[in-house]
Amino acid sequence: MVDNYYAVIMAGGGGTRLWPLSRQTRPKQLLQLFGEKTFFQLAVDRLSPLFAPDHIYIVTVADQVNALREQVNIIPEENYLIEPQPRGTASVVGYAAEVLQHLHPDPTMAVLTSDHIIENEPQFMHLLEQAYQVAADDQLVTLGIQPTFPSTGYGYIHQGERLQEYPFSAFQVRSFVEKPDQLHAEEYLHSGEYYWNSGMFIWKTNAILQEFNRQMPVLYESLDLLGQRYGHDDYQALLLETWQKIAPQTIDYGIMEHARKVVVLPAQGLGWSDVGSWDSLFEIMKADENGNVDLSNISIQLENKNCLIKAEDPKKIVVVAGLEDTIVIDTPDALLVCKKGESQKVRQIVSELKQKELERYL
Repeated sequence: MVDNYYAVIMAGGGGTRLWPLSRQTRPKQLLQLFGEKTFFQLAVDRLSPLFAPDHIYIVTVADQVNALREQVNIIPEENYLIEPQPRGTASVVGYAAEVLQHLHPDPTMAVLTSDHIIENEPQFMHLLEQAYQVAADDQLVTLGIQPTFPSTGYGYIHQGERLQEYPFSAFQVRSFVEKPDQLHAEEYLHSGEYYWNSGMFIWKTNAILQEFNRQMPVLYESLDLLGQRYGHDDYQALLLETWQKIAPQTIDYGIMEHARKVVVLPAQGLGWSDVGSWDSLFEIMKADENGNVDLSNISIQLENKNCLIKAEDPKKIVVVAGLEDTIVIDTPDALLVCKKGESQKVRQIVSELKQKELERYL
């Protein structure tokens, strides 16, 4: 463990892509889909070899903080940084950087996620140790996932020249690329020069705040003021007032696309998935001999192929017969049935529910 190395877990997302299981009051990071632990519990547990509990910070919204604390009780209460409202990952990262800069001498922060799956945890810790070494040279480090298929759902990182000063693979970043169409995704995969953007970053707080000052000066001024007043009596009132004026933006668009001194570490063999849709479960869950993934407590399947079945009620039996390439997700108040390969349309479903004023189902 390193004294000035801190993990910041972003845990305030809405998780609508796994509707109807994921809801506004219980987003993806609070779900239990893999064994006996939730996404959030897994995210904290895998950090234990490298970060003590007091070196882990959680950024979330007020509506979720109690549920997160109930799931993980080892992190100090003061290490929960509460956003008044979601304003995108740029404000989350900048806010956490300012707080760490205020509280600790020369901190390095690893910006991590609360709702991804990482199967090879020792390799993940090894990468975070390597990233710390690169960040010590005032580089902005990102972890790039080796693509396994031509995905159009991820942003990409284009690698540049290898940095010879490190005894491990580290490359300059030529560019961050937006989610491509199918043709470009296939080109990226075959070139061997592109990685999926994992959304995980490692850097000194001073280095990333310099980029905020250069690229997003209005946001930087607000965050800098919050950092100066952190812990004072007027802080909460100032936070509420300041946050209402922040324009939503992601760290990728707001900072990383035009940042200087960016390095990518290839995260090979990580067993990573962002579980961004119901379809993604087919890639990481063990299927039966017919390609079916059954996550229900009680079920009967007859002559199904490549189906995903999930019932939230452990006492409810689910019977599915004669289906192929179908996803069935059952909750007490909603039922989703969609074709395999089409679960990205869940976002459209959520938008439709909002338009029809059916928020009670969100």
